[in-house]
Amino acid sequence: MGNTSSMLTQYDIEEEHCNNTFSQQEIVSLYQRFCQLDRSGEGFISADEFLSVPEFAVNPLSQRLLRMIDGLNFKEFVAFLSAFSSRATPDQKIEFIFKVYDLDCNGKVTFNDIMDMLRDLTGTYISEQQRQQVLTHVLEEAGYTKDSLFVLADFVKILGSSGLKMEVEVPVD
Repeated sequence: MGNTSSMLTQYDIEEEHCNNTFSQQEIVSLYQRFCQLDRSGEGFISADEFLSVPEFAVNPLSQRLLRMIDGLNFKEFVAFLSAFSSRATPDQKIEFIFKVYDLDCNGKVTFNDIMDMLRDLTGTYISEQQRQQVLTHVLEEAGYTKDSLFVLADFVKILGSSGLKMEVEVPVD
């Protein structure tokens, strides 16, 4: 595969397949980064190759994210990163967050899915009982219960109206 953009076709660098979140120049830069990560040269990035990025390896959600990204080809890599673009819409970012929570990819997020995420994020800093109490309280405040099943529309409703700023971006040079 090599570390040059000469392997890219015009279609590969068209902005439409990444929801116009990256310019053609940024797509070329992402391709160069993709090639650096794809040490095997097989056209996809393995979990081990993703873990070679120090910032990714120390992220408390790295194992959860690996389930989403292991084996991505270049177009899938760009689509994955598009949620981190400064041009991604709030709905695109919320959809990404939903996918992070929906590990079994069934289109639903349960109380236990959210608890799993909280465990990943808090580690041993708070007890299981404290996590359950906090989550139950937050859900009740939002009009939900422990038995509620959340779909993407619920995430959009809750996060979209919260004024939450989702400013994590991937620098593309």
